Amino acid sequence: MTIKLSGHLAAVCLLFLGVGTCPADDWPQWLGPRRDSVWRETGIVERFPDAGPPVKWRTPVAGGYAGPAVAAGRVYVTDYATSGDRTPDPNTRSKLLGRERVLCLSAADGRLLWKHEYDCPYGISFPAGPRCSPTVDGDRVYTLGAEGDLRCLRTDDGSPIWSRNFLRDYQAVTPMWGCCGHPLVEGERLFCVVGGEGSVAVAFDKRTGKELWRALSAKEQAYCPPTMISAGGKRQLVIWHAEAINGLDPETGSLLWSVPLDANYAMGIATPRQLGSYLFAGGIVNKSALLRLGADQPAAEVVWRGARGRGIGPVMVTPFLEGDYLYGVDGKGELRCVRLATGEQLWTTYAATAPTGRPTHSACAFLVKHGDRFFLPSETGELIIARLTPEKYDEICRAKIIEPTGVAFGRNVWWSHPAFAQRCLFARNDKELVCLSLAAKAK
Repeated sequence: MTIKLSGHLAAVCLLFLGVGTCPADDWPQWLGPRRDSVWRETGIVERFPDAGPPVKWRTPVAGGYAGPAVAAGRVYVTDYATSGDRTPDPNTRSKLLGRERVLCLSAADGRLLWKHEYDCPYGISFPAGPRCSPTVDGDRVYTLGAEGDLRCLRTDDGSPIWSRNFLRDYQAVTPMWGCCGHPLVEGERLFCVVGGEGSVAVAFDKRTGKELWRALSAKEQAYCPPTMISAGGKRQLVIWHAEAINGLDPETGSLLWSVPLDANYAMGIATPRQLGSYLFAGGIVNKSALLRLGADQPAAEVVWRGARGRGIGPVMVTPFLEGDYLYGVDGKGELRCVRLATGEQLWTTYAATAPTGRPTHSACAFLVKHGDRFFLPSETGELIIARLTPEKYDEICRAKIIEPTGVAFGRNVWWSHPAFAQRCLFARNDKELVCLSLAAKAK
């Protein structure tokens, strides 16, 4: 069911001098426009004011881990409306009744433009709500719910175009912690991690929802989103399931290469990262690998595997590769710099994730690059600006931006990746979506 609440007024940003418009970047999907965790807008604050980033607006939302997407003056976010108990238990599939919702808001003032909702009983652990950021592609937005409800909606009014259900259509079993593979659009295809026999990866016609191909079987589909890379003279779709990381032909689904990689509890979550001929993927515990991709044809070989004292084994934080180095958060909150070619750990700090300065189970801070700095949204509800170099972690400033309303392992956490767009930060927890200005003051 879709409810349209109001029309949409396009926003225009005037230049201070001259005539024209001031372009502002969008954040239309997981990890940004290019899925690379880089924020490319200019005119961004160098240091937070004493009172923190100014709040432009706040609006109530229900529970969920799904980060917002921002495109063409609108914000899209999914949540789960229920009165049931959301107390997280990593070992229990909680049974809840509720409705998953897709909300479309005005980026200018947070006004609700439309919502689409449907009944969705939950049987997962950490049942706060959906996990996947919406994927906006032109006049359509694609959403994936925690129990495998894939929806294609019109961006102007939220009306349904087509839908799929992974459990019904593919006999998939919902993973313990829900469906987490953010849908990926490339060309006319929509790629999803689905599950079921022979259908861990499925390509759909993005306009009709028709299946184009299905591929791969595994004991579990795991949680890693589909990732597109270029190597060996060819585009390759990377799918990391519970047993191996694989390269597929995105046109046909045929297997190009496969390397065993079995994260504990099937917790391959972080998005694989490519840098030149290297591809890194990692999960717990020390289940990571740096691969060298074939130069002349699709292929992959192991350069090194993670081990105690080598590399990094992230829980949910996608690492960042730059130059000869890898930056990321390991399983107990250690923000690390690693020499890419060897896995040598150069430094470690808990400053970004743990107020105690000690190892903390699954502590996280996301990494978003902006110029020569990183913005680090921390599970503590703080936003940190820091420089990460091979020599050290150099914190510039931090500010409290949102309350950590989730609960995990006896502490309050904020585990939703925000969107950086329109020179603002769009962040959600289980109670509200907030827009904060990160624009530098005009001189």
